[in-house]
Amino acid sequence: MTGSWEARYAAEFFGTLILVLLGNGAVANAFLKNTTGNDDPGLANGGWLLVASGYGLGVMLPAMMFGSISGNHLNPAITIGQAVIGIFPWAHVAPYLIWQFLGAIAGQCLILALYWPHYRQTTDNEAVLGTFATSDHANSQLNGFVTEMVGTAVLIFGAMGLYRGMFFHQNIDIANIGVGLLIAAMVISLGGPTGPALNPARDLGPRLVHALLPVPNKGGSHWEYSWVPVVAPIVGAVIGIWIYKIFFGL
Repeated sequence: MTGSWEARYAAEFFGTLILVLLGNGAVANAFLKNTTGNDDPGLANGGWLLVASGYGLGVMLPAMMFGSISGNHLNPAITIGQAVIGIFPWAHVAPYLIWQFLGAIAGQCLILALYWPHYRQTTDNEAVLGTFATSDHANSQLNGFVTEMVGTAVLIFGAMGLYRGMFFHQNIDIANIGVGLLIAAMVISLGGPTGPALNPARDLGPRLVHALLPVPNKGGSHWEYSWVPVVAPIVGAVIGIWIYKIFFGL
């Protein structure tokens, strides 16, 4: 990483903003009524592939823009996992997390502003909430926890391999593309039970926006589940990064 810590914090803010804007923006395009991506609320017209592409690009593009500045965490679970393993300083964990959450909130506010007419037309409260945060579609917090934990462990393990693997050591942008494809694959393959979040900032920041702002047709914010996409990704990140270190070193 290069540049001052202030520049790194700014990179985490804008990178997380872009991640949420492109990822949850794709969800809004797929879920909300009368958008170009979906004529009816739900997952019609290949909406899940649209969502997966949005999240994959939402991670890949900031990685190309800011990876050399901040490391492109964009995710409190990654920051905490790297601190636990000793490759990121604990003194800068809190500022990284703060700017990541602020970036997620700002990105979601932009989505709300851009899609406001479509929120007003969408009467399905679950579809509206789905454009902000995740939920346990099987009504099982245990299933949600396991899904988010395993998914994040796989994500961190895969990202560590891509960025530290010998084939991409001299060409970091190829690794960035690989991480974007990994995120898209995770959403396609593991997104059924929860969304997924895989990122506390991506879920909790927009959920706060949903709860605090006068979102049309919003219903409840599902706070009883909100701890799962915060705690489970952190546990999964620590597990994933430790497994990589045990077998391949750092």
